[in-house]
Amino acid sequence: MALVVQKYGGSSVADASCIKRVAQRIVATKKAGNDVVVIVSAMGDTTDELLDLAKQVSPLPPGRELDMLLTSGERISMALLAMAIANLGHEARSFTGSQAGVITDSTHGRARIIDVTPGRIQEALDLGQIAIVAGFQGVSQDTKDITTLGRGGSDTTAVAVAAALEADVCEIYTDVDGIFTADPRIVPAARQIPRLSFEETLEMAACGAKILHLRCVEYARKYRLPIHVRSSFSTREGTWVFTDPKTEGTEMEQPIISGVAHDRSEAKITVVGVPDKIGEAAAIFNTLADAEINIDMIVQNVSAAATGRTDISFTLPTNDAQTALTALKKIQSKVVFDSLLFDDRIGKVSLIGAGMRSHPGVTAKFFGALADAGVNIEMISTSEIRISVVVDEDDVDAAVNAAHRAFDLDADEVEAVVYGGTGR
Repeated sequence: MALVVQKYGGSSVADASCIKRVAQRIVATKKAGNDVVVIVSAMGDTTDELLDLAKQVSPLPPGRELDMLLTSGERISMALLAMAIANLGHEARSFTGSQAGVITDSTHGRARIIDVTPGRIQEALDLGQIAIVAGFQGVSQDTKDITTLGRGGSDTTAVAVAAALEADVCEIYTDVDGIFTADPRIVPAARQIPRLSFEETLEMAACGAKILHLRCVEYARKYRLPIHVRSSFSTREGTWVFTDPKTEGTEMEQPIISGVAHDRSEAKITVVGVPDKIGEAAAIFNTLADAEINIDMIVQNVSAAATGRTDISFTLPTNDAQTALTALKKIQSKVVFDSLLFDDRIGKVSLIGAGMRSHPGVTAKFFGALADAGVNIEMISTSEIRISVVVDEDDVDAAVNAAHRAFDLDADEVEAVVYGGTGR
């Protein structure tokens, strides 16, 4: 008997018929002799609708109350799913995040999981029941308030609960048939990837691929927990994410490039005329760190000999841009930079593949493909298995398609099917 943790995203439980179909899949897994724990998101666009409702009531809703509102979406879907399973003759018990033992810090809106104490889940399993847990939420260790985990929170909940229960696998059900070489909404000829390493999946998640959230993959890698990404709308095999795919019976030679990811959710800030002195860059980025802003790519120009000043550009989530600009303006008199430039019409395109570390010429081929497509590169960042560029927002689709074709990632036949809406 295996212990299987399954997570179903909002598009998988979007309405009553979807919930009934998901219930049949869960019951089939149970009938196959497995213990089953299910993590569920809010139905369809419920979370976005609740956010819109909150903004109609208050332009700046208190974080505690906003979390209390948003967590109602998962409670609705978990209860309905338990009812659907009961209708199929199996007993299910639903739990909120706090009832399931998901303990977090006290940061509302983007809390981090500190611990999972799944005693009540284990009791339900011992009784032969199917346990259903509301994703995206937990309870603060200090304040005992309800918290939400932010973007990708249900994915993170699923992996954290699976790790705590020492599950055999964590299945992430979405509205596409696995992880593809590019977003099938942009590249219809994208190929499904049968197996990926955690390392490659982390890079893809960090670069904007929407199937798995970064924190979810980090958690799974830490506990060496296999992830199986599948569609709740089909029975295709999907994509397996392992510590090392080579040990799981895959081919010995790693492909050069695994995929192309893109991200439209970032903005660029340029600090103009920074004195080229020791400690000035540190002052800028310490200020951003104190404001709890994550920085992605950074480029510093060569100091102008005549002025002894330089420009520093960096990218960050668009939602954090106003906070960053406000924080930097407060230290302008101290750092004595000239001005701040802001650009939110950018996109990041990334080439990812563990095979590129042993194949020269990947960078030249990538940049050549972008040049042939008429795409101008504004910033460049690399790691051992990734090359990322910032381009104009209007050039993202062209850049993704050009890179995909250049590295022969197109499928022979169109196989990418988007069954739902968002891929989550």
